[in-house]
Formats: sequence, structure tokens, C-alpha cells
Amino acid sequence: MADDDLTTPLGRKKRKRRPKFAIAMPQLVAGVLGLSGLAVVGWAIFVNDPLGGEPVAVVATALPGDKTGGEQHARHDGQSGGKPAADKAPAKEAAVTPPPGSKVITVIDGSSGKSKDVIIPGDAEAKDAKAPAPPVNRDLLDKTRHGNIPRVGPHGERAAMIYAHPRQLPSNKKDTPQIAIVVGGIGISASGTAEAFGKLPAPVTFAIAPYGADLEKLAARANAEKHEVLLQAPMEPFDYPDNDPGPETLLTSLTPDQNIDRLHWLMSRFQGYVGIVSFMGARFTASETALAPVLNETAKRGLIYVDDGASQRSVASQIAGGRNLPFAKTDIVLDAVPTPAEVDHALARLELIARERGSAVGIATALPATIDRISNWAKQVEKRGVVLVPITMVALKAKSS
Repeated sequence: MADDDLTTPLGRKKRKRRPKFAIAMPQLVAGVLGLSGLAVVGWAIFVNDPLGGEPVAVVATALPGDKTGGEQHARHDGQSGGKPAADKAPAKEAAVTPPPGSKVITVIDGSSGKSKDVIIPGDAEAKDAKAPAPPVNRDLLDKTRHGNIPRVGPHGERAAMIYAHPRQLPSNKKDTPQIAIVVGGIGISASGTAEAFGKLPAPVTFAIAPYGADLEKLAARANAEKHEVLLQAPMEPFDYPDNDPGPETLLTSLTPDQNIDRLHWLMSRFQGYVGIVSFMGARFTASETALAPVLNETAKRGLIYVDDGASQRSVASQIAGGRNLPFAKTDIVLDAVPTPAEVDHALARLELIARERGSAVGIATALPATIDRISNWAKQVEKRGVVLVPITMVALKAKSS
């Protein structure tokens, strides 16, 4: 019998003592939580998982059918990340075939788990994308103290031909009356410029003022959309300086060399134009002494010249004819009275002149109301037996005749 049995009172059994723990229960719980925290920190340090459990979207880096391409996963905020588990990939809608140059992004719906391919257009698929503008021909540039200006190329190439966008008319329309319309002030008014690009058809010629911003981009866009481009050259009006066309205006009080230097500054503002159109200049174009050197330089640079019709006393046509310079003179200023009714009336008169002479030229300013009337007129004019053409088709025709 064990010693305990001798010392135990009769009728009672000795209770077994419970083992005593050196650590209390609250301390044990705190220790477990601490170890869990250390495990999380260790995972973040030693495991490369930049996603951190965030939802992901799948971006295709290869077009369908490209076996060499893979997939790249991204956060919804556009940052790159790792690949989700294959067994958890959500159901995906039918694949789409993207157009050339575009990208496909797979968007995952966080609530349903479904995914959908979304096509993001590239440059070739951008809204209202146009054919790219031809690059500026470096052989047609002459370096001056103001910058590059046009010149005749080594093989006789001329800007008037390189940057022209002639219409290919069918044989039954070769003798159809032709109208050229020049819209000036492009680049001055943001709203007017946007309206011109958005509403006017390609045969309408754009005259870009030398004082706007991003002139190279404007000229490139116009050429890409098949609009011929003219450079507006400010010339002295009769009431100068009360009526001032702007900096570097060509003046009758300057010497020929001074005016040519100013003309070079104007020519250097951008490239890609087929010729020059006078801006204001009623006094300047009436002076043969002042105008002749300018037209000589215009012909030397391989350009055409367009008279804006500011003065009935202009001698531009006589000078141009003697220098073999392609030339066109404005017959009607379409928005001399800038109301819709008067613009419509001017366009009707322009049609009559074209039918009488075989061709006619109208000029207008890039005002939203004017552009709207020209746009509506252009949609119907060819049904009436008149063809809308760019300015070079009229100017070159005048030269040959």
C-alpha cells in the first residue's frame, strides 16, 4: 500500500493535483499574436508580391495568334504586378480581334468575376484619324538668320507642287466651272480654327496667320487632312498705322531689302505651304515699287501668290504675269458683311462668276458663323454643276492660260 493510502483519511480519496504552468494564459495569447505579426512581416520582406492581394486586370501584350507573346498583369491603378493563380482565373467573354496598331485590355468585374476585352485605339485607329502628313522636304529649305524658308529644290522641285493636293477630276468634269475658297486667320482663334478643321471639306484652302501658336502642327494637320496651306503675309493698308496688320508688316516706306528681310521672317514661321496670300495691304499692293521685289522673291522660292482682293488698284496680276509666277486673285470677300444671309448671297455670286469665267476665288475669315455657311454650301454646290478645288488648281491654271 502506498504511503499516501496510510495517511489518507478513511472514506476519502486523495485528489490529484493539476500541473502548474509557468506562463499565464494572457501571456500565451499575446505570444501567439506576436509570432503571427512576425510571420507577416517576414513574408513581406522575403516574398516579392507587389500586388499585396489587390484585384488585378490582365493586359494583353501580344495580338491574338502571337504565340511568343505573354500576358502582363496590372493593378487597376496601372502599376505592374504578378500573375494570379490559374485555378482562380475568372470566366472570360469571347475574344475580340483588335485592329492593327490597337491594344487590348482585359477588365475584370470585381462583383461577378467576369472579364471583358476592351480595345484601346492606337494612332492608326484614333478618332477621325487621317493619313499622315508628308514630312517637310529638307531639300526645299534654305537656312536664313530667321530660320528655314522655302527654296526651289536641286531638281526643280517647288513647294507649290510638293505640298499641293489637287483633285483628280473625272474626264466629264475637266471643263466644269471651278471655285477655290481660302479661309484665313487659321491659328488665331481657337474656336474658329477648330470649326474650320471640323466642318470644312478638304478642297478648302487654309491660310495660316504667322502670329499663332503651334503653327508647324497646324500646317502638318492641314496637309494630313488634304487642305492646301497658304502663309498670310501682312501688308500695309491705306490707314496704317491706325489699322496695323501686325509685327513685320511689309511697308511702302521700307527699302526692298528691308521688306525681303521681313518676308523671310514671315516665311520662317512654319513650313508646308504652297504659297503666300496678302493680308490687308491695299496700299502696298497698289505700289509696283514695293510689291515687285516681294513677288520676285515669292517666285524665286517656288511658291504661288494669291491677292486677297483688298484693293481694286492692286498691280499683283501684272507683276506676276511678267515673272511667270502662278497667281490667283480673290473675286469676292465672302464675309465682308459677316451675317449668314450676306455670306450665302456672296457664295451665290461666286458661283455666277465661276460659270462666266470658268473659275472663281473666294476668301473668308475663320469665324464660326462663316464656316458654318461655307460648310452647308459646299455640301450642295457640286450638284449644281460647280467643282470645289484647292487654290493651286486655279492659280496654276491662270499661269498656263
